[in-house]
Amino acid sequence: MTAADRLPSDRHERLLTMRTERTCIDDADVEAAAGEVDDSELVALLEEFVHLPRGRRRTLHLRSLLIGLHLCTQDTGGKIVLERVTDILYFRISPRWRALLGIPEYEDHDQGFEAAYAVVRRLFHAMKDAMNPSPLPPNGHLSRQKAHELTAAADIDDLAERERRLALFTEFVLDASVRPLHDLLTELAEVSLGIDATPVRTFSRGRRTNGPELATDPDAGWYVREGDHKDPDALVSDSMRPPSPAARKGKGKAVQGEDRKKTSLKKKYLFGYDTHLIVARDAEHDTALLANGTPNPKVLPALVLGVALDKPGHRPAYNGMKILTRLRERGYKPGYLAGDRAYNNSEPEEWQLPVRAMGFKPVYDYRGNQLGKQAGAQGAVLVEGRWYCPSMPEPLINATIDLHAERIDRETWVRLIAARRGYRLMPKQNADGEGYQRMMCPAEAGKAQCPIKPHTMGRGIHLPLVDPEPSPVGSVKVCRQRAITISPESGAKHWQALEYGGPEWQKIYFRLRNSVEGYNGYAKNPLAEGIESAGSRRIRGIAAQTILLAFQLAHANRRKIMKWLETLALGGERPRRRTHHRRKTKEPGTWTPTGHLPSAA
Repeated sequence: MTAADRLPSDRHERLLTMRTERTCIDDADVEAAAGEVDDSELVALLEEFVHLPRGRRRTLHLRSLLIGLHLCTQDTGGKIVLERVTDILYFRISPRWRALLGIPEYEDHDQGFEAAYAVVRRLFHAMKDAMNPSPLPPNGHLSRQKAHELTAAADIDDLAERERRLALFTEFVLDASVRPLHDLLTELAEVSLGIDATPVRTFSRGRRTNGPELATDPDAGWYVREGDHKDPDALVSDSMRPPSPAARKGKGKAVQGEDRKKTSLKKKYLFGYDTHLIVARDAEHDTALLANGTPNPKVLPALVLGVALDKPGHRPAYNGMKILTRLRERGYKPGYLAGDRAYNNSEPEEWQLPVRAMGFKPVYDYRGNQLGKQAGAQGAVLVEGRWYCPSMPEPLINATIDLHAERIDRETWVRLIAARRGYRLMPKQNADGEGYQRMMCPAEAGKAQCPIKPHTMGRGIHLPLVDPEPSPVGSVKVCRQRAITISPESGAKHWQALEYGGPEWQKIYFRLRNSVEGYNGYAKNPLAEGIESAGSRRIRGIAAQTILLAFQLAHANRRKIMKWLETLALGGERPRRRTHHRRKTKEPGTWTPTGHLPSAA
């Protein structure tokens, strides 16, 4: 019996095709990959916690496996298949490099390939298991009862440690991919970020959420096209992995009553994960071309700096903070931070307050039921994220609400938003270390005139005249004093660093949001990394999916950096490739929540 006779025919044909199409990998490419792995310091990290069972000496080292994974992304355009990794390490690199990496020789036939493939597979799964934050085994249809038993019996501290390892691993992989621009990133006065959760499929067929069995990838879930992307049949408490610290304190809320009935009509879209991506972008400058038609080398391309996976619609704040914390520890100076509404709809203790405590300046959009007046403190009112005089006219407070209700047109909305500035409380000093900030009455700051404070009157018709409503109990605190102290908890859920809808808000918010959305499309390109496709990551489980996705995103970063460098005219030389003509973007100030202003306006 030959080796081919011992394998299924389709498997034999696939291996035969792989051998037929095999090409050798240049030594320079292997050397470059080895340098990338060594510079990333991943080997030292993994050796701390990846331990194989005692027995025969390991024939493949972690360094060699990481080099193979890196070469595989280069060879396939950003995809990783362990069969391809095996073929690269054992049959496509030169004998010299196999000797340097300590990779043994295997016969070049089906049986030899299967033996080498088993070595690669065992080492990859040992690495994956050491970073697996889930108590549920993949590749089998667990009963729901058995899954709950495994979750209840899991060691929470051990799973938390594995989650930390996985976060470190993705950090090291992505950090290595942006190393050519690392100095430029750290030299920036501020690193502004866009955060978004984009769905990716997993190589598993989804099961009914409340059915008796779980899917073969038990950590994944159904993505819903609308709303918060969470499966309407799944309760928050139904997650089989241990909850986040905030959820263990009773923060979790189930979908109940009418809300559950409304969401039950939403259509399922895919079975997989929410991939929380944080993309760095220069929020102060557009990617406008220089006079010679080449990009400005001072404006860096948008790059992914962090990633985390979870069930769709689950724990956006927890996953976002997990990435931001690691970025802060890596020395990046915090700047503006923009995310979709899932993040600023979180509990303030989980997202808004920690983000501000880290030094980031959040920029938000709001849901329809969050517009207008949002909170109050010492008489001041929070309107769409900023603090204003309590006597600001109702048309200014309700401008966005009236726009959506079609009581005003877009041009009127723009004028009303601009008119708010005269009623805005002005900072008297920067916030202190605990987030408390002294804010001045707009009349005291010279931005308005108020009869309660006669010394502010008579400054000219160019300043708005405040019309305070008489009260039998007297003026509120903000009107009695020159300045008030506002705590970070006051209006924390909706507070943001810029005036909602204004030109500066439009410039910062849309640059960051467009960058992260654009990167999603860039990495989902089926001709490149194709991260949304299930076939690009064929190993089940959240740990395996995260590891493979991290390498895919690292490849996307390298591809983007390489294309950007090739369009630059450095040292007076012509660029190697032409810059793509970009679509003309809308001017800041033309946006409204119901659409852009006509070009004539």
